[in-house]
Amino acid sequence: MLKRYEGNPILRPIREHSWESLMVYNCAAVYEGGKVHIVYRAQGEKGGKSKLGYAVSNDGFHIDERLEEPIFEPEPNNEFESYGCEDPRLTKIGEHLYVCYSAIGRMPRMTRYSGTIQIGITSIKVSDFLRHQWNWGRRVYPFPRVDNKNACIFPEKINGKFVMYHRIPPHIWIAYSDDLESWYDLKIVMSPIEDWEYFKLGSGPPPIKTNDGWLYIYHAVDCNLHYRLGLALIDLKNPKKVLKRSRKPLLQPEEDYELYGVVPNVVFSCGAVVIGDTLFLYYGGADTVICVATAKVPELLAYLKK
Repeated sequence: MLKRYEGNPILRPIREHSWESLMVYNCAAVYEGGKVHIVYRAQGEKGGKSKLGYAVSNDGFHIDERLEEPIFEPEPNNEFESYGCEDPRLTKIGEHLYVCYSAIGRMPRMTRYSGTIQIGITSIKVSDFLRHQWNWGRRVYPFPRVDNKNACIFPEKINGKFVMYHRIPPHIWIAYSDDLESWYDLKIVMSPIEDWEYFKLGSGPPPIKTNDGWLYIYHAVDCNLHYRLGLALIDLKNPKKVLKRSRKPLLQPEEDYELYGVVPNVVFSCGAVVIGDTLFLYYGGADTVICVATAKVPELLAYLKK
């Protein structure tokens, strides 16, 4: 059902930019003002510090603008994210865009400091975002020192509460909030079942609302460390309830730009938009480039109902 764009990859590393000279991948996406805005992860070297860049497309396929400098990067003297900000996911709520990202830092242990991964959340006014005025809000870490990532926030309240999916390995969990800062009532929503989900699951883009339920794309890792994408349908009023779940992957590494790169055999998505009845899914290929694939939303729903 997903049709890869024949012009993939749509974004590649730029050798002349030290911060994105090796890897450009795992991007968020939001459709605003008749354009697709892409916020992507970039690195200048393997294991180097991740920063976030920006590009925009008028048609969802061709890149019409790309900024030369990062728009978001680790906060100085902040141990929570001293090694990088990774894998952004964007959710528009009211007049703000909320960004969930993986904060890679260091934390004190009994005998030494060690690396940690945890969720970071910040926000920006939509008007500032569109004007490229990067006035980011305060950075919040809702589960400090917890090995947790792949967070995404639902685009509206459900039963009066904000809802987040996140990943404490190997499961996808849910959490609720009244203020988008403090989160509570953590429960497991999805666990690995199929062989291609062997090691762990994690969120893709924020869930997409349809009349039949929330369309939810997730990633999974098999025993060979290959990354694939799966599809699920979530109850509109009860986000703990999974109505349907794909037995087979929605997308898996097949093309050269997915099979070969800095990290081979990876398709990984953090962003998707719907234009008309078409889903534009943006994903990283082999942790090296950014690609797009499309599908009709009714066809995805029909597939899940089989």
